[in-house]
This record gives sequence, C-alpha cells and structure tokens, in this order.
Amino acid sequence: MQAEQLKELVVNALEDVKAQDISVIDVRDRTSVTDFMVLASGTSNRHVKSLADSVVSDAKDQGVRASNVEGGTASDWILVDLGDVVVHVMMPATREFYDLERFWRDAPDLGAAGSE
Repeated sequence: MQAEQLKELVVNALEDVKAQDISVIDVRDRTSVTDFMVLASGTSNRHVKSLADSVVSDAKDQGVRASNVEGGTASDWILVDLGDVVVHVMMPATREFYDLERFWRDAPDLGAAGSE
C-alpha cells in the first residue's frame, strides 16, 4: 500500500471512532523514518485505546501490519508505527504538553483530510 493510501486509511479509521483534532503532517522532506505523522486526540484513556485499535485493525484488514505499538490500556499516549505512517493518539492534555506539532512546524500540515 502506498503512503498516501495508508494515510487516508488511518484518517478514516480515526474518524470512524470519533477521534478529535486529527492532524496530518507531511514529513517526507524532513526525515527518512516515515512519510506522514498523524496526530489525534481521544476523550479518555479508553477512547485513546479504541482509536489505536481501530487503526491497527483497519490496517491489518488491508494487509498492513503495525511494526510497533507503544502504550497500553491505561495510557494517555499510544504510538502506532505503520512504517510510512506513524500515528500518535493522545489525551488532549498530553498532546498539549508534548506539542509534537511544534517539532514539525515547518512541515506542511495537511489537516484531517490530507490536503493542503
């Protein structure tokens, strides 16, 4: 699956489970680690877990396996590494505290739909 398609799959999986404040950042020109970073917020630890599970499940249904999932059931931040797309699902306070968007401020922010 191409990076663009995977990014769309991730955004759709997050939207299906009512993620809040979805942000897609194109980092292709800034790192060789991944092509896109997707950030989303959940309303509770359980919601954060549900969002991450939705991403992993939908990706698996399309033949893409998560190479790594960090965080757990009671976590306020779960990272899902899909290779070309890295997904960060967080509680709003955690997202504000770590402010990952700040690190990629100069990268194009593609918004939730993935278009500039």
